[in-house]
Amino acid sequence: MTTTPQGQTSYPRQSARTQRFTLGAPRAATPAPDGSRVAFLRSRGGTDRVTCLWTVDPATGAEVLVADPSALLASGEEELSAEERARRERTREGAGGVVGYATDREVRTAAFALSSRLFVSDLVAGTTRELEAAGPVIDPRPDPTGRRVAWVARGALHVAGVDGSDPRVLVEPDGDDVTWGLAEFVASEEMGRYRGTWWAPDGERLLVARVDESPVQRWHIADPEHPERRPAEVAYPAAGTPNADVRLFLVDLDGARTEVAWDRAAHEYLTTAHWSSHGDPLVQVQSRDQRRVQVLAVDAGTGATRVVAEDADDAWLELVAGVPAWSPDGRLVRTVDRDGARRLVAGDDVLTPADLQVQAVLDVDEQGVLVAASDEPTERHLWLAGWDGSLSRLTSGSGLHGGRLGGGLLVVAASSLERAGTRTVVHTLDGVDGPGTEIPSYAAVPDLVPRVTLLRAAERDLRTALVLPTGYDPAQGPLPVLMDPYGGPGAQRVLAARSAYLSSQWFADQGFAVVVVDGRGTPGRGPAWEREIAYDLAGPVLEDQVDALHSLAEDHPELDLSRVGVRGWSFGGYLAALAVLRRPDVFHAAVAGAPVTDWALYDTHYTERYLGTPASHPAAYAGSSIVDEAHRLERPLMVIHGLADDNVVAAHSLRLSSALLAAGRPHTVLPLSGVTHMTPQEVVAENLLLLQVRFLEEALARREG
Repeated sequence: MTTTPQGQTSYPRQSARTQRFTLGAPRAATPAPDGSRVAFLRSRGGTDRVTCLWTVDPATGAEVLVADPSALLASGEEELSAEERARRERTREGAGGVVGYATDREVRTAAFALSSRLFVSDLVAGTTRELEAAGPVIDPRPDPTGRRVAWVARGALHVAGVDGSDPRVLVEPDGDDVTWGLAEFVASEEMGRYRGTWWAPDGERLLVARVDESPVQRWHIADPEHPERRPAEVAYPAAGTPNADVRLFLVDLDGARTEVAWDRAAHEYLTTAHWSSHGDPLVQVQSRDQRRVQVLAVDAGTGATRVVAEDADDAWLELVAGVPAWSPDGRLVRTVDRDGARRLVAGDDVLTPADLQVQAVLDVDEQGVLVAASDEPTERHLWLAGWDGSLSRLTSGSGLHGGRLGGGLLVVAASSLERAGTRTVVHTLDGVDGPGTEIPSYAAVPDLVPRVTLLRAAERDLRTALVLPTGYDPAQGPLPVLMDPYGGPGAQRVLAARSAYLSSQWFADQGFAVVVVDGRGTPGRGPAWEREIAYDLAGPVLEDQVDALHSLAEDHPELDLSRVGVRGWSFGGYLAALAVLRRPDVFHAAVAGAPVTDWALYDTHYTERYLGTPASHPAAYAGSSIVDEAHRLERPLMVIHGLADDNVVAAHSLRLSSALLAAGRPHTVLPLSGVTHMTPQEVVAENLLLLQVRFLEEALARREG
């Protein structure tokens, strides 16, 4: 194992302290429609977890600190409600302070919750004040005109003037398990819908989700370290069990409400809504089996709906962020899977070609549609689809790009293999090729530089990264291999960005050749590639890891295939455990962090998308789960799980461990008291890396001997 020079902070500690080098970086940028300012979030330094709200003048680069939590909170400490903690877990938010905000249409007024209290900012004057509000405050949102702000407290929807005047409750929960204006678990965890309110363009009424969780089974998550505390009760809809009952209402400012009507029996999921001045309110709904999606236009007077678009697929339909929406001329903007690609359409016009995979719609305005899309899976660029049918790529070079469009401004957040961190620059739309105005990042810079080579492996051109130790010379001889995948649907690991390989490089510097593979089911290569895992979450993903490893070894003698370890978290943890159970001839040790071991224990919207329900497809669940394969273990396995995890609950690892014990198979279990799926605690995050590398070194050394 390499050592850290005296006086330097180790990479594990540095990574944990900086939240993987994200603290201090600007994020959540919002350009004003008049082009005069851009609002954004950023903490003051690379180890500062207190996020502030800022604005920047695109012409001069002058910044204004609009909201400083340290000044706004007399005690300096946040007090978070259980609901707010759950929201942050769903969004994987580990920082504090102003972690999110919403603005009016002109980006003059912003609202945010801080320590479960309500604050409103004047983004022009650069001032912030607290409003007296019933709490704990969750998800405050100004109306588009900037006159009022709505928020949720204890399941009730509240509204007041942005000056605090005329506070009132619009609608109260009508049951113990009912909330108004919030997203249910599967919406925020799996659909990317984190909200339950949408203002009308004139600010006179809202679309509001009513969520009744009484049909949902209850799970209880205890803290064994504190037996005096009551277990947390979680409404968790496991595969095949009832979901929350979600309805949608038009709510007037006097509290009058009208239900939005659609066939909820046929389309159980409310995936998103959209309300702009360019057309009727839009609602997107999806069937329980996720094979059918409808876009509905809502009559704002009666709540009646009409179908304006409908799609179907024999496997499933992916949800794309940012759509549906109306164009300024009243055409429906959405994505469709056509000709082997996920394509952008407006009305009857297809705006993107078949060799470009649209991954997200970022903005729709008078200039056109800004999308994040890939013509090479390891990269992501910004493209502008104009209303005249033109299409232009706005970003250059290799790497990953995100951004926002508005007021003739383009905000670009770019990362690459050539530099550390993310660079955020504000351009004018007619000056994208120019230097623009950079928003400084205060993020810490890692001490290590990834030595990574991007490759294509095996017959399926599997995108693969090979990471070797710093200063490695082939004359030193072959290295033990560490596979470091996620490997499953919804996430990519092989990307043209340094930040993707920092932990992999640290493991490499401990004496491993690290290999990262994105196989079938991962995004970026089109709908058919994603659907290769239908009814089998195990076979294709494991086969691709094996094939890529063997293909890579043919050209890279530095890989010692007699010593191969694998590590991963979440789906990657599942894949790691799967690897040593099914292919001990290839994988000789594994670290499985927060693994799904029995897919019948995971949630409805994710699991049923790929496997159907346990009742309809029992063979798919049996073939994809691993508890019943515990008797096959013959390699060292470490299982790590946070006992406070409410996403992949600890029962997954405990059931696997029980089955391993019953089969007489030695293994290691590391339970983490008070730790969730994110493992945000600094000491925990640091020591997890150290314990993993020690375990792998010992396991593979025994193999070598």
